[in-house]
Parts: sequence; C-alpha cells; structure tokens
Amino acid sequence: MIPVTGVIGPATADFVSGNIVRAQKQGAQLIVLQMDTPGGLDMSMRQIIQTILASPIPVATFVAPGGARAASAGTYILYASHIAAMAPGTNLGAASPVQIRISGQGGPPRRPPINNAPHDIDPKIGNTSAPELASDSESTLRRKQIQDAAAYIRGLAQLRGRNAEWAERAVREAVSLSSNEALTQKVIDLTAQDIPDLMRKLDGRQVTTANGMHVLHTGGANILTREPDNRTRFLAVITDPGTALILLLVGVFGLIVEFTQPGLLLPGVVGGICLLLGLSAIQMLPINYAGLGLILLGLGFLVAEVFLPTFGVVGIGGLIAFGFGATMLIDTDLPGYGIPLGLIVGLAAFAAVFIYFVSSAVLTSRKRPIVSGAEQLLGSAGIMLSDMQSDGVINEGWARVHSERWRAQSPLPLLQGQRVRVTARTGLILNVVPINEVEPGG
Repeated sequence: MIPVTGVIGPATADFVSGNIVRAQKQGAQLIVLQMDTPGGLDMSMRQIIQTILASPIPVATFVAPGGARAASAGTYILYASHIAAMAPGTNLGAASPVQIRISGQGGPPRRPPINNAPHDIDPKIGNTSAPELASDSESTLRRKQIQDAAAYIRGLAQLRGRNAEWAERAVREAVSLSSNEALTQKVIDLTAQDIPDLMRKLDGRQVTTANGMHVLHTGGANILTREPDNRTRFLAVITDPGTALILLLVGVFGLIVEFTQPGLLLPGVVGGICLLLGLSAIQMLPINYAGLGLILLGLGFLVAEVFLPTFGVVGIGGLIAFGFGATMLIDTDLPGYGIPLGLIVGLAAFAAVFIYFVSSAVLTSRKRPIVSGAEQLLGSAGIMLSDMQSDGVINEGWARVHSERWRAQSPLPLLQGQRVRVTARTGLILNVVPINEVEPGG
C-alpha cells in the first residue's frame, strides 16, 4: 500500500514510481495507491501513469479514507489504474487543465502550459458550467490544451473499460462525482470501507496487466505499507518553489563571498552545493524561463554592484529584476506551487542588505595600505649593506629592505649603513635615494 497524499509533484512521482518498481521485484501480487489529492503537475502525473500502464502487477487506486478526494490529476491516475475504488464520503473529478497566470497575480490568463501543465483544482464540486472560450490566440491554445487532456483521459477510460463520456466531461466541464455516483456511472469498479474491506472484495478477481491475466488472492494477504523515505522528504523540501529560490540566492551569494574574500572556503562550499540543489529543483518544476532569466540578470547586477562604482544604480536595477523574476518564476496557479509575495520581498531585502555589507567590506579593503607584492616595496625604508660602486654612470650596491637583500641603484653614491627609501623597482633591482633627500620636501 502506497499512500498518495497532498499535491502531486516531482517528489510524489519519484516515490510512487520507485515503490511500484520495488513491489515488482519483491513479488507483490497487488499494489494499492491510497489517494487523497487535490491534483498536481501534469509531468509528475504522467510519470506515475506511465509506470502504472507498464506494471506487470495490478495497481488499484483507492480514494480513502472518508472525506478524501481524487481531484484533477488524481482522476487521471484513478482512470489509468487496473482497479478503481473509493471509500464512502469521497469524491473525484474536476479534471480541467488550469489556466496559467503569473504566480500570485490575478487577471486574465497569460498562456497555456506546454510541458508541465498542471491540472485545475475546482473548489466547487459538481460545477457543470463549461469554460467560456473567446476567439483569440490564447483561447485557441486553451482549446488545444482541453482537447489534449480530454483525449488523454478518454484513452485511459477506453483502456480500462470505464465511463469515457463522464471522463471527458470532467475535463471539459470540471464536473465531480461522489463515490456512490461514481459506482453507478461505472467510473469506478467498487466501493470499500477501508483497506481490509477492499482486500476482501478483490479476492478472486481477475485483472489483466501488461504481462497477462492475474487472479488476486487477497483475502488473507499481508499488507505492507510504504511510507515516504528520507529521499522523498528531501525532494519534497527542495522542490518547494520558495525553497528552490532560497537555495539559488544562497548559492550565488556564497560564491560572491568566496570570490571577494578568497580562502574562506566555507561560503564557496556551501554556495556551490546550494546553487546545484537549487538548479536541480528548478528543472523539476514548471518554471517560466523569462522569470528565471530575470532572476539571474538581477543577481548579475547585484554582483556587478559590488565591483563597479555605480552608486547603487545597478544594485537597484538588480533588485527590481529579481523581484519581477521571482514573481514570474513558477508557471502555475496550482496551490502549493506559488511563491508568496512576502517571501519575495524578504529575499529582496536580504539581498540588498547583503550587497551593502559586501560592498562596504570591499571598499574598506581597497583603502587599506598595500602589505605585500611589488607595490608594497615602493616607499619602503631600508639600509645600505655596502658602499656603492660607480661605473661612471650608475651607482650600485646592496641594501636590506624588509629583511631581504636587494641589489640597489642610486643617482648618488651611498655608504654602508646609510638609510635609504625605495622609489622604484626594475626586476630584481631597486632604485633608492637617501631618506634625508626625500623626507624634508616630501
């Protein structure tokens, strides 16, 4: 028995598909998906359905316990299963594809989804009003989306011998059914109070799968429940849109700190890990690439603000681009997959404060005197180790500067023990003058 609860996303698809394959290896005679879902992402739903259709072991979808639902994507999965069952007090349906909008915004739909189209969750159970479609280009794409979804669920219904007419209405008109109505209209195969009751009613039932006919012997069968493991929980956390956005931000800022303060190591290590996790999560979500581009552009502007004397102009532009990008990032209205406006504002404020402190640290470090390298030698004091020898044009000798022995040249003849100051460096030779020649006049 595999519980399927909450919004169906990448973590749910990985959990369900992995356990179906594991059940096949362990020789289970039946897989039960106990479902309570408001819907989910199209890509994740199709991954689960493909695994069910290819499974040599019968898969039963059981909408339970009482009060549960198999809305939207859950309806498709139920239709794809070899056995469809519901508990009293449950419902299914409302399988219309959702209109795509900018996350968290109202107004007319932007465009329909292409690859990761989520499915709508209709809170009005039993609503039979067909969506009004205008004659513009967006409505044409919307009709294509509806037609594709209707054909998909009709094919599943025909494959399992279930009510294809009602399935199509669930897509086109967002209608729903209770468990008793679903049984009467041959949308499901049976109703059961709970898992043990379902096992009793399925005992002796013949089911056809990908590798032939199976006769179920579930009357006294042992029931093994698979709970989500740590990997599934981890995927569920990082594929939350808000978490993915935070990981991206932490990753970029960690690398900024490492580049501006080389040798700290920890910010670079943490930043690299978080950036890869964030990008991995983003590629599993239905994202708007224009929004992702704005986020990356905004972060690039924020990085430029650290190194360029723009007096905040580029930084403010980066914050604006980041805010718009975060608002547009998740390309779905599906509950649980939007980024709260408060989180976006908080992250933008954090980015502004972070860039302010990093910029301040960089400016402070630029004002510090040079303490190493060739430039540090200029103006340094030293002492002659020997009298200078003249060839008639240049006076040369040896001097100690910063506890190092250097070849020194001077326009004036200098004596051993005389204090000198470095005025220039040519390769491994220092140009020096007596200190009393430069200090009085600056």
